[in-house]
Amino acid sequence: MSTIDSPVIAPGDGIGAVPGARSIRRFTAAVAKTKAGASLGSVLNDAYYAAIMLAIGLGVALGVSGQLRASLPPQDDASLGDGISLPTVVAVGAVALLGAVLSLAGRLGPVGAEGAEATWWLGLPVDRRGLLRPASLRIPVLAALAGGLVLALLDGGLLADHGIGHVFRIGALAALTCAAVVLLAGLAQTVQFPRRTVALIGDLVIALAPIMALIAAFTDWRLSALPDLPVWTLVVYALAVIALGWWQDRRLGRIRGRHLRESGSVASQAAGAVVSLDSRELGRALSEASARQRRRRSLRLRLVRGPKSAIMVADLMVLIRSPRHLVQLVVSALVPVLVVVTPRLAGALGVGLAVLVSGYIGMLATAEGARRAEMAPILDRLLPMSAQATRRTRLLVPAVAMLLWSVVAFSAVGLWHGDVWSWIALGVASTPVWAGAALRSAFRPAPNWQGPLVSTPAGALPGGVLAVLARGPDVAVLGLIPVIISVALGKVLLPVLAVQLVFSLIAWTVGASTNTKSLMERMMDSQEQLEKKAR
Repeated sequence: MSTIDSPVIAPGDGIGAVPGARSIRRFTAAVAKTKAGASLGSVLNDAYYAAIMLAIGLGVALGVSGQLRASLPPQDDASLGDGISLPTVVAVGAVALLGAVLSLAGRLGPVGAEGAEATWWLGLPVDRRGLLRPASLRIPVLAALAGGLVLALLDGGLLADHGIGHVFRIGALAALTCAAVVLLAGLAQTVQFPRRTVALIGDLVIALAPIMALIAAFTDWRLSALPDLPVWTLVVYALAVIALGWWQDRRLGRIRGRHLRESGSVASQAAGAVVSLDSRELGRALSEASARQRRRRSLRLRLVRGPKSAIMVADLMVLIRSPRHLVQLVVSALVPVLVVVTPRLAGALGVGLAVLVSGYIGMLATAEGARRAEMAPILDRLLPMSAQATRRTRLLVPAVAMLLWSVVAFSAVGLWHGDVWSWIALGVASTPVWAGAALRSAFRPAPNWQGPLVSTPAGALPGGVLAVLARGPDVAVLGLIPVIISVALGKVLLPVLAVQLVFSLIAWTVGASTNTKSLMERMMDSQEQLEKKAR
């Protein structure tokens, strides 16, 4: 007899008695298990495999962070002023992590009812608390695990100035704090506090982190080590977090059904994007979750004078009306500044990684208009412009935004090397590379899930998925080779600047191209055409 044949919902003593919320959840889980056809052995095998892969990933991350610590320059290396200590940088990163957790919690709910749950559960005459209890605990637990692991890795791998007990206590402190932040967001949801405002507060906390680091650098304030709380303090803190969770559980029934459906829809969209390896869809889900649904006033858009200016103004409005992307752009511009004022990071490796990684993160914030055009090219098809001209026009807003980013980032690098104007010139010359990478990433094709799948540690993935995901980063890395060489040399040479201009022109051409095929596919097509002509 299958699982679904035995009734999970007991009718009770009276005919037509309403079952409890737990019985409804068990019945739904039994039906889903029957439909899925997964056995207990396969589930245990998947859990074992996931645990092994997580342990291997943690070991690799710990080793990489240890190697990074060993490759850092000594404390007395040159930087801008006395700088800040490495524990201060980790503490600032912890503040940014809390802001990211709060921002994601505001966008994802944190309490929501997905798809069938919202359709079948919310209309039932049962206690809503029992139905929503698992969903209310899911995101706090995930946030606690992620936050605790990240800070424990930073403390144990990058700092490594205390024993293993200190690492565990720091990880526990971070885990409890992340869980408390998500629970506070859940309490805000129970009093109908706008999720958009919660997400905006999280974005502002992220923006506050590098500003705090710069203030610490200019005021000579630094941490010698991360704070180490005694075990009894962590126990009291854990009891306070449990009480906060109990308070949220008591108020779950006050969340409106409309808000639960919205949160569940965003969470489902984000989870689907992660599973399908579609970062553009993930960005759209997180952006639309905090977007204002109604505008209080309309703009006259006086800058629009033709088709090209219409596209530019549209892309600019998308960027300005997204606080998350503005914060992303500002914070990424301040990362190189933070690196050059930190003596333990102010080296060729640290500055080079800061420019590449933070530049790419800032570049992603400038291409939201292009990503929306790739999903729904309504404006592009209405305007009397060719596809090539439209693509070239969409390069302008990312180019201008990254020009401002380059002035800030490369000015800091120039101050570090004592030659500001040469480095600003190199940054300006490299701006088209960022714009070309932004457009190439925005208009890349989706992975072909209908083709043959390849077995990987992350599960079955379509063939060529890495080549698809590399579109965008490949242009950024290859186009910035002159910048990497200059950082390694410690100065800007005139021939290197000339080569950077050539690379920027190539990257601009690649970004403006409407051909989405890879280089290998183009070579195969050319070979087929030559064979046809030979016949």
